[in-house]
Amino acid sequence: MDLRHQRCTLRRIAQAVEAPLSTVERGMKALGRGRLRNLEPKLPVQRYQWEKPGDMIHVDTKQRARFKRVGHRITGDRRQGCSRGAGYEKVHVAIDGASRLAYVEVLPDAQKATIVGFLARAVGWFSEQGTTCRRVLSDNGSAYCSGDWRKACKTLALKPIRTNPYTPRTNGKAERFIQTLCREWAYGMPFPTSEERKWWLPRYLGLDNRRRCHMALGGLSPQQRLVSLLAE
Repeated sequence: MDLRHQRCTLRRIAQAVEAPLSTVERGMKALGRGRLRNLEPKLPVQRYQWEKPGDMIHVDTKQRARFKRVGHRITGDRRQGCSRGAGYEKVHVAIDGASRLAYVEVLPDAQKATIVGFLARAVGWFSEQGTTCRRVLSDNGSAYCSGDWRKACKTLALKPIRTNPYTPRTNGKAERFIQTLCREWAYGMPFPTSEERKWWLPRYLGLDNRRRCHMALGGLSPQQRLVSLLAE
């Protein structure tokens, strides 16, 4: 077993092999051993599926920059600069753990009042789809740990649950959906402005909820899965 697997520091390894610290750092980084935590075996993927719609609603947010012209993520040209002073906005998502049905809004921030309002509208929307929400899973952000959030959950008859600290994979359904949302919606087209991007969001969600087939759902779309679950 080499010195790194014995959890020796890079400085100690450099002294042992009589090499410059910078050389050891580059070598360990190239081997994927730059951080001690990288030596730990990866935890096995644990997949779980809620039985009934509304058993668990996963919520999360993602910050996106506002812009007034097409940015480098689309053009690949960083020389054209960015939309300075345009600011940022927050994409708020709520996804049902059983059917993968998703509700999304683009809002100015993720403050307590904002997320409480989003939660109320999300629960209302799920109710319109025939889903009674019973639990909500969030990360440990300050707004989700606030008394306002707990009060809102109590009013909406929701049991609030938070992920384990430093383990975002606990809320993997929301994390994964955000990745797909950013790739296919936020960066899927060369939107001229962020307002145009926001305008296209409902259309994308409609297609995603009604037509995207999920292997985890037996090849059904979220809407089809919801209908089958409600019929059981």
